[in-house]
Amino acid sequence: MSHLTTHVLDAATGRPATGVGITLARVADSGEVTPIAEGVTDTDGRLALGPDRLEDGVHTLTFATGAYFAAREVETFYPAAIVTFTVAGDGHLHVPLLLSPFAYSTYRGS
Repeated sequence: MSHLTTHVLDAATGRPATGVGITLARVADSGEVTPIAEGVTDTDGRLALGPDRLEDGVHTLTFATGAYFAAREVETFYPAAIVTFTVAGDGHLHVPLLLSPFAYSTYRGS
């Protein structure tokens, strides 16, 4: 299993957000951002990304929300939702996204 998983729920429809492009990246102390992995959510809105173990430090998940809503002909305020988080240790990381056209929220899942 990947060290990191995510799940995207479209709160406007109450259904999993299928086909959301997501990029996982590492943020160096200098601020340089290096992509690590990318993928697209499955029919249940889920995606496992990255290696078995992420390096400790700051990472980002960039959710391509603009493309997701454009494909559904839905106006949105956010072209992307970027979640920045810190990796420390070996525990599994789950970073879900609750999405609507004009708002989003996230939390550290289990």
